[in-house]
Amino acid sequence: METQKRPRGRPKSLFKESSAGTMQSLDRALSVLTTVARLERAALSDLAREVDVPTATTHRILVTLQKHGFVAFDEERQEWMIGIETYRTGASFLRRNGVIEIGRPILRRLMQDSGETANLAVPDGAEVVFVGQVETANPIRAFFPPGARTPMYASGTGKAILAALNEAALIKALGTLDTKVFTPQTLVPGDALQSDLDQTRARGWSHDREERYEGMSCIGAAIFNDRGEPCAGISVSGPTARFSTERAPELGQLVQAAAQEVTLLSGGRLPARDAGDAGL
Repeated sequence: METQKRPRGRPKSLFKESSAGTMQSLDRALSVLTTVARLERAALSDLAREVDVPTATTHRILVTLQKHGFVAFDEERQEWMIGIETYRTGASFLRRNGVIEIGRPILRRLMQDSGETANLAVPDGAEVVFVGQVETANPIRAFFPPGARTPMYASGTGKAILAALNEAALIKALGTLDTKVFTPQTLVPGDALQSDLDQTRARGWSHDREERYEGMSCIGAAIFNDRGEPCAGISVSGPTARFSTERAPELGQLVQAAAQEVTLLSGGRLPARDAGDAGL
């Protein structure tokens, strides 16, 4: 009797797979890991509640991640936190991303020239993730921890990226958003946001006026890849009192120049409208 062969490329799995073709155990483990990263420190019961997984299962996942160095346990505080192996994995991403590596000295110079905190962020779906920052020495300043996320529509870098997308990409990005009003100034997708993006596109830099955090403002510009598509954003942020209408164009020029420098040094291509001094 001939034994039926399994299809090539589909080995028999020891793990349970969901109907979507993903491994449920791995899904859960990654959910626990990203939740630990988001919370920074958390007790077992809090983590289990956050990921909606039984406490015993959550503990087994954590112990497995701990074995491989992805999480660590603080015996004194009885809390779980990110481990050194997670840092090594993230550092690998930073090393391969030329924009991040090239952007570091430019961020520092932008902070010195503007006197404000300089930020670097990359898009992830409908959000931007902050991957670099150089803080100003001013006692009152903005701070975004590495890995912090915010919706594109409520971010200076995010709005700069949105404004640089073509119409189809813009519709797709805004269509995946679960919109939330953060402050009375938040511009949710609609006519007001579209008008703001049109202005951003025309001048080459965005202006977030307390749209994410009350009392804080941000000015951003897009960084482009070798196809002339926005792949990151650079910005300066700080108290609204230092981002007056009169000062905004000066900051905008500094930010746009920094974004263009990162674009060119990383092998990117500026869209035709940004060539030379257009939009400054």
